[in-house]
Amino acid sequence: MKILSITTSSSVCSVCLLNDTTIVKELSLNNEKTHSENLMPLVSKIFEETGLFLNDIDYIACDIGPGSFTGIRIGIASVKAMAETHNIKIIPVSSLEALAYNVENSDKYICSLIDARNSNAYSALFDEKHNMISTFTADTVDTILNNLPQKPICFVGNAAEIYTDKITDIFKENANFAECNLLSSAKLGICAYSKALKDEYVTADTLLPLYLRKSQAERMLENG
Repeated sequence: MKILSITTSSSVCSVCLLNDTTIVKELSLNNEKTHSENLMPLVSKIFEETGLFLNDIDYIACDIGPGSFTGIRIGIASVKAMAETHNIKIIPVSSLEALAYNVENSDKYICSLIDARNSNAYSALFDEKHNMISTFTADTVDTILNNLPQKPICFVGNAAEIYTDKITDIFKENANFAECNLLSSAKLGICAYSKALKDEYVTADTLLPLYLRKSQAERMLENG
């Protein structure tokens, strides 16, 4: 099973080609402001370097958020165009779920935390096998942390870095932290593979972003 995996919801623009869960090639750039310029050239480059073509791809794995509203829109629009043109099935993956796959061989709960600014974060809690325990949420960091169980938890994501001291104060010896907090198209692709085995795919016309809160422009408009 060949999977083209794409993530654009964070500062990282990343594409990966996988054969089942084996990484064939991954290319990444960490510059949020140029996703619109970099995504398709990265896709072209990865095909050029692997000798594969879009027609060889069985599934496109797409990061649907939460995260950067602009980045999510760029990724979804590009994936829709590729999938519709070549009739490829799409596997939508939350950035929170993809982050959980940064933690491997864990005997702890995994809490993915993505910064949403102004002391807010997006979060989700998973067990050691990456099965989701709680629903995806958007709330203040204090509320999120205080609602988590007092058990060993491995925190992952950029908000885990930002709020390391607060997490440690609350969870003490139960607080653990992932080595890598960046979103990876490779990890997203591995997550997507498990979903493909269960036929959890959508088509280009039904692919939707996962927005857990309104954009800043929408909130400002509502507040006058």
